[in-house]
Amino acid sequence: MVAVWSGGYSRPVPHNSAETSDTTAPVTPGGHNPADRSTAEPGKSPEAAFPVRELSARIKGWIERLGHVWTEGQVTQINVRGGFAYINLRDPSAEATLNVLAPRAIAQAVEPPLQAGSQVVIGGKIDWYTPRGTLSLRATEIRPVGLGELLARLERLKKQLDQEGLFSPARKKPLPFLPRGIGLITGRNSDAQRDVLKNAQARLPAAHFIVREVAVGGTQAVPQVTSALAELDTNPQVDVIIIARGGGAMEDLLPFSDETLCRAVAAAQTPVVSAIGHEPDTPLLDFVADVRCSTPTAAGKTVVPDLNEETQRLNDARLRSALALKGLLDREQQRLESVRARPCLADPHSMLTERTEAIATLRLRARTRFASRLEQAEESLVHIRARVRSLSPQSTLDRGFAIALTDDGQIVRDAEHVQTGQGLRLKLARGRLRADITETTPHRDSHTEEDTT
Repeated sequence: MVAVWSGGYSRPVPHNSAETSDTTAPVTPGGHNPADRSTAEPGKSPEAAFPVRELSARIKGWIERLGHVWTEGQVTQINVRGGFAYINLRDPSAEATLNVLAPRAIAQAVEPPLQAGSQVVIGGKIDWYTPRGTLSLRATEIRPVGLGELLARLERLKKQLDQEGLFSPARKKPLPFLPRGIGLITGRNSDAQRDVLKNAQARLPAAHFIVREVAVGGTQAVPQVTSALAELDTNPQVDVIIIARGGGAMEDLLPFSDETLCRAVAAAQTPVVSAIGHEPDTPLLDFVADVRCSTPTAAGKTVVPDLNEETQRLNDARLRSALALKGLLDREQQRLESVRARPCLADPHSMLTERTEAIATLRLRARTRFASRLEQAEESLVHIRARVRSLSPQSTLDRGFAIALTDDGQIVRDAEHVQTGQGLRLKLARGRLRADITETTPHRDSHTEEDTT
């Protein structure tokens, strides 16, 4: 329905009215002068507002320009009355619904028969019912989406999401070891819900669940699951989210291969666990989720640790730690006793006694060695002194020789170096003499008795 407010005019005037403007025309209760309608663009101002009938007619004209169209959706309701079938067609990924009017023969010719939940492609013309202002699709052809087509679409979507990196292990988040809160998205009073809660609380009785019961099949599944996921993802008390559903036919699990839901799971900041159907069931949600569990039972065992197992591990760790500490203390005790048993610690004075005796021995050896070295040095000094004395000129003088020196102190070694009458000084072993040269005898090669005397 389209409701249009008249704006307070006393009566509507069509845009193509032949009435002429009159400057003396009275002002309407709305406060506008009807004379302005002649110059205003139709429908663009309060002075030239469309009547409801004309606006509805214009909408019909605009819609008819679309011509024949095809749309795809999921049947939520079908009602056959008289010669027509009234169908509600819904987008499975969004809150969008369209009324479809199909001839009874066309609706009943569909195989398999149409029912709530059927995925169909409908061709027809968009119709705007002017008197009531309602929109509908007048179907001229209805085609069911077969299983083969669905599988082909899922395969194309799977390749697309994989190429975008939504299946990459690098983007998957690890599960927390001990979650504070566990978000559970599942059907109302479903077996999947009971399996998850039963197995999780059997492993960890203190496990805290925040359950959101939603439609897990049919046309409402995708928007409700997506909405619950967004709510739990923003809850700071939720550390992990489980999306669980029991088994079913492939068509029943189609909502969990929906692109909108897969992208919502990929964008979630909280780790998401997929537990859809049984082991053979692999909706696209399994590939996008951070962890895939084959069944809801497995999900309950995956998200929480087993209290008994962890208690046993803790006890084992405590026992191993105690044994390791005891072994360390025993080894250190043995080492300490071994050190204490050493002679130096058993009788500390013995170490001082041994060192005292060693020092005394070393001192005696040092003194003996030093005395021996002194004696050797003294003997060597005596010998050197004797040799030096034997080489001294004084020794020569002591044997009766004399040294002849000129007045200027030069030693006379050759008789030819002095002259007759020259005075010489003679140095004796004791004292000095003055002598005058009266005769010189030159040096001869052969020694004579006279030379020797």
